[in-house]
Amino acid sequence: MSSIELTPSQKQILTALINLYRQAEDAVKGEDIAAEVNRNPGTIRNQMQSLKALQLVEGVPGPKGGYKPTANAYEALDVQEMDEPATVPLFHEDERVENANVEEIDLSSVHHPELCRAEIHLQGSVRDFHEGEKVTVGPTPLSKLLVEGTVDGKDDTSNILILRIDDMVAPAEEPEH
Repeated sequence: MSSIELTPSQKQILTALINLYRQAEDAVKGEDIAAEVNRNPGTIRNQMQSLKALQLVEGVPGPKGGYKPTANAYEALDVQEMDEPATVPLFHEDERVENANVEEIDLSSVHHPELCRAEIHLQGSVRDFHEGEKVTVGPTPLSKLLVEGTVDGKDDTSNILILRIDDMVAPAEEPEH
């Protein structure tokens, strides 16, 4: 899949959709997304058309309908490879971890919203991290994505932290006046 260039507001809307979908585990209404990002529902509908055209969102018809993120949505927020691992800050219990380089944030298990895990691949040891501790990763250089989570497990041999995602934020840039 080629990398899709999203506008800041598309990123913000897509991130809001992913967060709401994770909470609801069901299709998300345009009005709810609008409320989340402080835009009017008409704007959201227009944006959703373009996100649907990019195959990042699918519409769910019917009274309980709304929008769902597709698998591509997670890729499009480019939470995958980092160009320069050192540029992604990592915080452990609110202390910045100086020598931890985040190589990759993998949200692949997000396709099962009830699991909602992120794998954080580090250069450097994960032995100082323990279950139940708070970890914040980001903002990433490109999408400025910030992932907050709780350590749910780790793989010492591969230096992977498994986080239960508590929150994901991709800030939109200030709207032009």
